[in-house]
Amino acid sequence: MDFSFLPQYYGFFIEGARVTLILSLFTVIFGVILGVLIALMRLSSIWPLKFFGSAYVEFIRGTPVLVQVYLFYYGLPMAGVEFPEVPFLGSNFPDMMAAILALSINSSAYVAEVFRAGIQAIDKGQMEAGRSLGLTHAMTMWNIILPQALRNILPALGNEFIVVIKESSIVSVIGIGELMYKADTIKGNTYQAFEPLIVVAIIYFIITFTLSKLLGVAERRMKTH
Repeated sequence: MDFSFLPQYYGFFIEGARVTLILSLFTVIFGVILGVLIALMRLSSIWPLKFFGSAYVEFIRGTPVLVQVYLFYYGLPMAGVEFPEVPFLGSNFPDMMAAILALSINSSAYVAEVFRAGIQAIDKGQMEAGRSLGLTHAMTMWNIILPQALRNILPALGNEFIVVIKESSIVSVIGIGELMYKADTIKGNTYQAFEPLIVVAIIYFIITFTLSKLLGVAERRMKTH
């Protein structure tokens, strides 16, 4: 194996890792926010909300993430949705927003199921206790139920974050300059197909392994409080 390309192309990997982390961070933030809303819809006693939440989860989980990426990438411009350029986030920010939205929608379906399971694991007496104190259903959910559910589902959310980091490689098909896209660029320049992928695999492992350890520390601290 020949890794002599590294001194010349190491900046490509650094830039690719930066884009991958930014993409994954925004995906997780939007995915969690949307996932909580969908989970509350699925648990709602209002039939239209419950039906929409269930249909949303089943449809998103039943379609490939690649199809969803293409739908947003080609669909948003056709719908007249245009995002401004943001130099800090790269010259192709509109394409990146399409990728973030597609991955967020996909992630939210799985996050919604995680939150639904976490909320249902909380004893029903907690809701009754909150209501007996004069809190509304929404206030009880926000101040009592969700904090306890979040503690229970933190490991699953951490796993989802790691999955998002790995699945973000799929947006290389629409030209987002994340790690896999950079590896393909180096492969085209050096005619070496194997070595750049090994470097990318090692970078992905370092990122996900570090994140899993940090989440483990956060989980242990939450259990002690």
